[in-house]
Amino acid sequence: MKIRLKIILVVLPLIIATLCLAEAASYFTAANGISRITRQFLNFKVNELQKYAGNQWSLLVENGYSGRADMVEAAKNAVNLYARSIILSGTEVIFAVDETGNFIMGSSPIEIRSEEKTPLITLLKEENEGIITAKIGGVDRVLESFYFTPFSFYYLVSEEKTAFYRDIDRITMQTIIMIAAASAAAIVLLIIFSRHLTNPLSRVVNAMNGIIDRADLSSRVEVEYRDETGKLAETFNLMIGELDKAYTQIKRYAFDAVLAGKKEQRIRNIFQKYVPKDVIEEFFVSPDPNMLKGKDAYLSILFSDIRGFTTISEAIKDPADLVESLNRYFSDQVDIIMNRNGIVDKYIGDAIMAFWGAPARHEDDALQSVLSGLDMIDALSHFNEYQVKTGKPKFNIGIGINYGEVTVGNIGSERKMDYTVIGDAVNLASRMEGLTKTYHSEILITETLYAELLRQSQANPGGEAAKLRFRLLDTVAVKGKKLGVKIYTVKKTLSTAEEKAWPIHNEGMALYYKRSFREAAAKFREARLLLSSGLPAGSDVSAAGDFNAENLYKRCIDYAANPPPADWDGVEVMKTK
Repeated sequence: MKIRLKIILVVLPLIIATLCLAEAASYFTAANGISRITRQFLNFKVNELQKYAGNQWSLLVENGYSGRADMVEAAKNAVNLYARSIILSGTEVIFAVDETGNFIMGSSPIEIRSEEKTPLITLLKEENEGIITAKIGGVDRVLESFYFTPFSFYYLVSEEKTAFYRDIDRITMQTIIMIAAASAAAIVLLIIFSRHLTNPLSRVVNAMNGIIDRADLSSRVEVEYRDETGKLAETFNLMIGELDKAYTQIKRYAFDAVLAGKKEQRIRNIFQKYVPKDVIEEFFVSPDPNMLKGKDAYLSILFSDIRGFTTISEAIKDPADLVESLNRYFSDQVDIIMNRNGIVDKYIGDAIMAFWGAPARHEDDALQSVLSGLDMIDALSHFNEYQVKTGKPKFNIGIGINYGEVTVGNIGSERKMDYTVIGDAVNLASRMEGLTKTYHSEILITETLYAELLRQSQANPGGEAAKLRFRLLDTVAVKGKKLGVKIYTVKKTLSTAEEKAWPIHNEGMALYYKRSFREAAAKFREARLLLSSGLPAGSDVSAAGDFNAENLYKRCIDYAANPPPADWDGVEVMKTK
């Protein structure tokens, strides 16, 4: 027997018996009460209010005042006063709302809550005939309405539901008393039969709760009846079986996903030693063969080279010691570059090439490149202390940095690509590194980089760029370049002698470019003497080690005696690579 039929056979006799007892006592009272209240309390007032509003509008139209807002407002107020005059109870309210459910006017103030407006307007627009029920101001109200087109209002005649159905409530109380006896008997029967009917369902629920608590998909439910409950138990068992299979598959997939994630992380860790981290991240986001195509960008490029590496390699007889020294040197230098957002492009023998500004660009890339170069020089002193302790030769380096437009991207073939930079600005950075030997300087930067650092120091007077100190050394035309390039050396802090000498040296450079060679020579001589302070009397001041002041002094003395051509622009043609 179907469970639906069981329910009908149990419940239907109880319903019929109850309805029969209640219907006879309540029918006439309810019908008479509802018709009386509907007819007298709502319908009549709606008709009268609609008629009165129509009369008011007709008066406006007949007298030509329908276009005057003040007269229309007066008509609305007249309708509102009339509505107040036909109120019969303290709970009755006649009011008007606009097409969005906002209260306009009424026989007494009534709050229409924001969440009540939309359901109310929906009911009104359905144009239901007769009374409707809606919640207004948090109270259930029975109402009739009409839409008055001239005012674009809905007028509603309403009464609280409890007051409206007061007669019906009395009938309900009588009905409750009459059906109490039948309900008591029905409850006993329903308890007995519902337990019989719901036991299989309870077992299904208990089995489901057990599965949730213990995460054990092996539970099954006994099939007791050949009806819907039995079918439910059978279907439940089939579902749990399929879920068990799916869960096993999911666990296998999850395990494979974890392995794949660890494999991907290993690949990332390995390739970050060869390819910039930002490039790898972009590749995993979009592994397109055309990703990171070449583009033009302004970057800072650094070249660093170990001086006399051949001599060093000959001094360290054991290849393992040489490799160990190189690895320590590269580790320190590369950490500095990467900690300052730099990308190590490649190792060229014992040289390092790095750049700033790609693939991720930062506002202070130029500054970070110079700070990296200065940090690399500082780190070298600690490296050399260890070299001396272990009986190995010191390393000396030269660093050249340029800032300019380059082409950056993946360069190579389908089988082997390299994320790198190319262009004249790269070549010029390499030339700067070569010129460190000529100008006896650990670090040289170009005028474009100097200009960018000057811009940053002006933009942020309290920043790191403003704390750097620069010394203009010369204007050179390196190999492959026709135009001259001003070259500078840079430091973060100066000695007492340098604090005095560097500004004088820069003044001498200004005089030098103006062809005031004798005055420039005096400045260079003064700078040379300041930087040579402390030498014994009569010593050769050139022995103080300030090659640039000495070199420029001699050059100015020579130019003073043998002036250069009229088109001389201060450029020295260099042969270095």
